[in-house]
Amino acid sequence: MLKRHARAACTALAATGLLLAGTGGAVADPAPDPAAPSAAAALRTADAPPELLAAMQRDLGLTPTQAKARLVHEAEAGATAARLRDRLGGAFAGAWVDGADAGTLTVATTRASDTAAIRAAGAEPKLVTRTLAALDGAKAALDRAAGPATPVRYVDPRTNMLVVEETEAGAAARLLSATATDAALVTVVRTAEAPRPLHDLRGGDAYYMNGSGRCSVGFPVTRGTVHGFATAGHCGRAGTTTTGFNRVAQGSFQASVFPGSDMAWVAANTNWTSTPFVKGSGGTNVQVSGSVLQPVGASVCRSGSTTGWHCGTIQQHNTSVTYPEGTISGVTRTTVCAEPGDSGGSYMSGSQAQGVTSGGSGNCSSGGTTFFQPLNPILSAYGLTLKVSGSDPGPGPGPEPEPGGTWKAGTVYAAGASVTYGGGTYRCIQGHQAQAGWEPPNVPALWQRV
Repeated sequence: MLKRHARAACTALAATGLLLAGTGGAVADPAPDPAAPSAAAALRTADAPPELLAAMQRDLGLTPTQAKARLVHEAEAGATAARLRDRLGGAFAGAWVDGADAGTLTVATTRASDTAAIRAAGAEPKLVTRTLAALDGAKAALDRAAGPATPVRYVDPRTNMLVVEETEAGAAARLLSATATDAALVTVVRTAEAPRPLHDLRGGDAYYMNGSGRCSVGFPVTRGTVHGFATAGHCGRAGTTTTGFNRVAQGSFQASVFPGSDMAWVAANTNWTSTPFVKGSGGTNVQVSGSVLQPVGASVCRSGSTTGWHCGTIQQHNTSVTYPEGTISGVTRTTVCAEPGDSGGSYMSGSQAQGVTSGGSGNCSSGGTTFFQPLNPILSAYGLTLKVSGSDPGPGPGPEPEPGGTWKAGTVYAAGASVTYGGGTYRCIQGHQAQAGWEPPNVPALWQRV
């Protein structure tokens, strides 16, 4: 009998509504295409799972109606921010959403002449002095020299500053001195919390490593004909064997990176089948539709084998964290709570897969901070294909041949990547894994014709 592992996570709306904005080609102008329906018009908000809306109501103080509106606004804001980032180029200094319904998108730039274009696209401009690229470069220098006394570092686009958290007085100052970093770029925050990987030995809806330690399954994937799942690297090394939530033999880790990153994947044996689902409240299966990373300020929800479903917001991308085992970079910082055993579990924003739980501080009684390893780099590094709703073609002749070009379903595209399709050239504006139905002319939220 084949077994299906339901993944713990939060999901909401169908990706068709989130991403497909018409069949016409996108244009270079960041203003919305008047021929294409807006994300708000296309989103099927009635399909938002009740368990997601309940978690958002509890953790974000929203009503179900407000939660639906927020998901719509976040989808539109992500696409608008991506287009503006592409247009602003080197002057771009970050973007974020605000308000209980995420109805306000702010885009920062170092160039005053950009403000009119930002307003024309429906966003609020903010003129700042430092580009995102400059702050990311300064953070990279800090990452190379950081230790446990400065465990967390990130760029805060709202303040246009680097933030360094220190656990002991003077630790941040010593780090700045050692790297010759201008103190005017940095805000120092004192913290008593020390992030750590979130795994322990409790039972639950989980997988177990070598028959003992427990982590939470991430996202179902395939690699060719092999089924498996993405998870956190600190949960196991290549060769570590796994058993499922029911203690039945499951598979083994094929590759793992930790520290540096926190990524891994497990290949399952033939008794297990990947599904396009994550496990919702009460065991309900909810669908994963894609892997488009959402902007700072967007809602994000997580479920793990210890604490179940919890929601919060995305605080910063490209954060660096120093655990006792070493530094990881490129993770996303959130306000979602988690506890040991939740590691490896799924983060969702709407129906879009975001990443797998890495670590954090605090707990789900008093609150805390968590970090997730974004999923797209895991898919790209290991050649994995995210299992999404509608990904099984079933019997029949199969899809029509793709028009000539370099675009290919299954490829992970980063923002800025260029492809050709059907005689046109397109630039990626939001990182994602391509799939059938998301051809560049069909998804102006992801691709811009050049």
